[in-house]
Amino acid sequence: MILKTLIRVIWVSLSWLELSSITLLLYTFSYLPRRLTSLFYFPLFRYWCKAFVCALGVDLKLHEKNHLPIPKQYILIANHPSSFEDVGIPATFPVHSLAKAEVADWWWAGRITVAAGTLYVQRESRESRRNASKQIIDALEEGKNIVIYPEGGCKGRRIFESFRYGAFDISLKTGIPILPVFLHYEAQDTFEWRNPYTLIQTFGRIIRSQNNRANIYQYDAIDPKRFHSKEDYNAYVHELYLQWQERYLD
Repeated sequence: MILKTLIRVIWVSLSWLELSSITLLLYTFSYLPRRLTSLFYFPLFRYWCKAFVCALGVDLKLHEKNHLPIPKQYILIANHPSSFEDVGIPATFPVHSLAKAEVADWWWAGRITVAAGTLYVQRESRESRRNASKQIIDALEEGKNIVIYPEGGCKGRRIFESFRYGAFDISLKTGIPILPVFLHYEAQDTFEWRNPYTLIQTFGRIIRSQNNRANIYQYDAIDPKRFHSKEDYNAYVHELYLQWQERYLD
């Protein structure tokens, strides 16, 4: 047990050294013109996310529950119980994130997320949500994959009582399928991001966790042609998440 703990401490320490080096590199590159960074920045950003996962000491596992091949392009949606998804999802999938507007101003990662092509929204502003929807559609037309958290932020370890309509409306308008993934942290209480813990404190709790397993369950993409309205689409997918919650959390 002592040897295992020592090995983990050494591994995490080396991972933080690697993460610090990549962070400095990405931060420096973020000052370059976008026409240059567009050629290489996003893959490097995903590598940064993978380094972040290692630095947090998380054992991240992807479980492929899908029966059909994953489509070339998709809108990924996921539940959002923790801050970990913000690096865990891009580390696993080639997706550009939709994040709350405040992320762009974070001193330690704001410039990096902006340069990586992250999209931002003020969740309580209807106009901002409308503009974000247009930006997402533009990004999809460029061939990008987007990740959206339909709960509208971290709502706790259990699925929120409702999903927002944005992802489903965009899927219907563009014809691009939704790829649903379900996140399950075995140490749910440790990983959950909630008051009064700050982001840094939550990361500290994750690093000290006695159970560092994070599971991502990937299911079949959902074709928007099956639905006549965003309301029906939303209700169907929300019910799927309630079923997965019962399977993995209850």
